[in-house]
Amino acid sequence: MKVLVIASDELKEELMACPISPGLELQWITKPADFQSNDTPAACIDLLFENNKERIDWLKQLPVSLIIINAVVTTLKEIKENFIRINGWPTFLKRPVIEATGENDLLKQKSEELFFQLGRKTEWVNDTTGFITPVIIAAIINEAFITLEEKVSVEEEIDTAMKLGTNYPYGPFEWSKKIGLKNIYSLLDTLSKQKDRYRPCDLLKQKAMA
Repeated sequence: MKVLVIASDELKEELMACPISPGLELQWITKPADFQSNDTPAACIDLLFENNKERIDWLKQLPVSLIIINAVVTTLKEIKENFIRINGWPTFLKRPVIEATGENDLLKQKSEELFFQLGRKTEWVNDTTGFITPVIIAAIINEAFITLEEKVSVEEEIDTAMKLGTNYPYGPFEWSKKIGLKNIYSLLDTLSKQKDRYRPCDLLKQKAMA
């Protein structure tokens, strides 16, 4: 089975972190222009998905039966296309479990089979902004920035305390750098329009916009 994957070097490394099936052939590109029309993949995984008409139209014209997009903030309700949406943020993609959402049962089954070949179990969740894990981590990162803003402690001490106290793989500031502070801010800002408790603190916003 041939699968077209649009990814950065970082996300490619994360996707390959789990053992994959020998029958799976992954074709890697970094942008749509790199795709050759004579290629015939069975599916496409767009880990660099951008929610704009040009990208969506390009994906729709691909000769594939399954399109999987990395879209943490944007929901399928907003995209209004029959895609499978996953949490493919840096540090989450390399886990043996993939958070995913979809509306078509056949496509969900195909996705499960594909992710199984990629060494992963699929966890189906509701089509909500941020999935589950990214919302939790973004909220923790926001609280860490509030603590820093109030001069309660410094970044290194907060990171150490969180890793030792919760056994998390990264401290909140370390995690925000790996995920990308703009990603964190975008998620919190979107969530805050629904619930004020997610409102990003001024320091986080300032650093994200810098």
